[in-house]
Amino acid sequence: MSMEKVMPPSESMIRISEVSKLFGPVTAVDKVTLDIARNEFFAILGPSGSGKTTLLRLLAGFEIPNAGEIYVDGEPVSGILPNRRPTNMVFQSYAIFPHLNVHENIGYGLLNKKMTKAQIDEKVNTMLELIRLPNYGQRAAHQLSGGERQRVALARALVCQPKVLLLDEPLGALDKKLREEMQVELRQLQRTVGITFVFVTHDQEEALTMADRIAVMMDGKIVQVDTPSALYETPACIEVAEFIGNINLLPGTVEDAGQNVVINTGAAGRLNVPVRRCRVNPGEKVALAVRPEKLLITGEAPASGYNGLRGKLIAESYSGDRSFYFLDVAGLPRRLTVVNLNEHLSANRTMVAGDDEVWAVWPIESGLLLTS
Repeated sequence: MSMEKVMPPSESMIRISEVSKLFGPVTAVDKVTLDIARNEFFAILGPSGSGKTTLLRLLAGFEIPNAGEIYVDGEPVSGILPNRRPTNMVFQSYAIFPHLNVHENIGYGLLNKKMTKAQIDEKVNTMLELIRLPNYGQRAAHQLSGGERQRVALARALVCQPKVLLLDEPLGALDKKLREEMQVELRQLQRTVGITFVFVTHDQEEALTMADRIAVMMDGKIVQVDTPSALYETPACIEVAEFIGNINLLPGTVEDAGQNVVINTGAAGRLNVPVRRCRVNPGEKVALAVRPEKLLITGEAPASGYNGLRGKLIAESYSGDRSFYFLDVAGLPRRLTVVNLNEHLSANRTMVAGDDEVWAVWPIESGLLLTS
């Protein structure tokens, strides 16, 4: 299912039109059409082998499409060499030149622009201030930490003032804490420079944290384009739902499609979803999708307006501010996952800890019906 949002040409910085890329018998990118807005922080998200990096390389000019065309600021670029395009790219490895210091690394792309040394120095010093490394100009490349190397790579890409900055998993080599810090810095940097960023990642949390919009790629195709919140709350299909965060998928058959849609899950019982949350017909095979944090562990059966599943509590995992619960529910092919903030569980923890059988309940509004 495609959920692509097409923009008027005046609002698009990048327009990808029916682009395909083949490597022998393998179709890496399959008839992709996509519009990316001016000054947008746009993420391309997908598992390994989905085609996301190939699509980025097509934008950069390192690959040439077998079909279709790519436009940057209204101009076709498929026949233009990478160094002639109004784009620049930051790689996962950063590609910092080891024999040059920080100042020389950042200014490298300006050497062929017929600028005086004073003009180059001014631009480089401006970039050093922008990346918050004002006194690092003479520092050697090997003296930089991972986060500092990433900032220098960004400054080197931005100093030439491209219309589009392309980023190929640039945070992948950083440890978790530094990666989270750099996510914030990268977002702030994009807002400061005010140009279009196109960011490729396989990390869902990273994309949800930073992007204005996200395109999810699978098997060379774009299956959904939307805002982070819309992707998380209303995935277009089971594949997207499973890829974006954790989710419980409860298979069943539509029994009734009146005011509420009633799904018969067999031994697990009947569950309800508001009819406005789905478009299905009686007899159709579906999966009720509900995020783990929407469920609450309790000892009481669900009240009106709630769904509930009773099962055996088989494991509990404490994680500081929240706890993870795993239930075996008769009739479900997978264990049910529940995530609760511990501050909401203070009254229930003693009861849950001593009880094999518990209820997982959630508002019927929190469910979403999906088909394959």
